[in-house]
Amino acid sequence: MRAVSLVPSLTEAVARTAPGLLVGVTDWCTHPADLTAARIGGTKNPDVAAITALAPDLVIANEEENRAPDLDALRAAGIDVLVTEVRTLEQAFAELHHVLVERCGLARPRWLDEAEAAWADLRAPSGSARPAAVPIWRRPWMVLGHDTFAGDLLARLGIRNVYADHAERYPRIPLDELNASGAELVVLPDEPYRFTADDGPEAFPALPAVLVDGRLLTWYGPSLAEAARVLPSALR
Repeated sequence: MRAVSLVPSLTEAVARTAPGLLVGVTDWCTHPADLTAARIGGTKNPDVAAITALAPDLVIANEEENRAPDLDALRAAGIDVLVTEVRTLEQAFAELHHVLVERCGLARPRWLDEAEAAWADLRAPSGSARPAAVPIWRRPWMVLGHDTFAGDLLARLGIRNVYADHAERYPRIPLDELNASGAELVVLPDEPYRFTADDGPEAFPALPAVLVDGRLLTWYGPSLAEAARVLPSALR
């Protein structure tokens, strides 16, 4: 099996399970740190010719991360393309099993069982969910909207996204509206925009801001077990 991954989360999942299987990954695939597979461009602008030249048996993609025209071009070149959809924790676990076991022919990894167990063992949050805004970009400001994987994780941790019912999944919201949204907390991940202590909290002077590891909030893979351990205390 020769595989190319166009999804950083799934790159880590495959590489952790079978390091020699990947022959191509994107420029945004940062985990694990010792990846040696060929770099084939970004998630939104992969080099289709370079991927085709690698002669993969499978290209692993995601309906949110990757563009349909690129995936269509790969299919037109005769390449098998698997498109995943991950908008909830249950979907993440199901898709990880499908990719690794059913499509790549690997034994189910221990880390996947450990991740499922870690989330199953979490105590349900007590009290009312805390309303929060979750920016993912600035200039312009963008936030988590409806039907997102990160939003699903936050809900399980007692955080209510105040834009969870917005018509868009990642709406642009003016800063004055964000500050008047009724949020009691601002959650600032360090990806895709790298919010830091000096870049982000100052925009919300009346609200407490929590900086979180974006990989723990938005990636689905080996980091899920760590996310179950770290995020509950980080979001208190």
